[in-house]
Amino acid sequence: QVQLQESGPGLVKPSQTLSLTCTVSGGSITTNYYYWAWIRQPPGKGLEWIGNIYYSGSTYYSPSLKSRTSISRDTSKNQFTLQLSSVTPEDTAVYYCARGRVQTVGEFDSWGQGTQVTVSS
Repeated sequence: QVQLQESGPGLVKPSQTLSLTCTVSGGSITTNYYYWAWIRQPPGKGLEWIGNIYYSGSTYYSPSLKSRTSISRDTSKNQFTLQLSSVTPEDTAVYYCARGRVQTVGEFDSWGQGTQVTVSS
């Protein structure tokens, strides 16, 4: 059973870069046909997909966040990382990492517990 765990600062100042890491256990992030996603939920709003990194290492980002988003991975640590630059208070949200299958895009079969990130000075 794969498990995902988010980690990173809970408070980020406006204009800075938000950086979160997802540590995966019970499965490799390079296993064929899986992708690894970042998703967030602002207070009082629905889930918003941020982007994916695929088993191959390729990435795909939400068009609305693409200019500020970078997702990378460290295969030696079985981790993938989100960087979101130039944050504003509107980026305050619970951030989740999740796993999906290429064959069922948009569906996620494993989730982290989520981590609260607040953007405030």
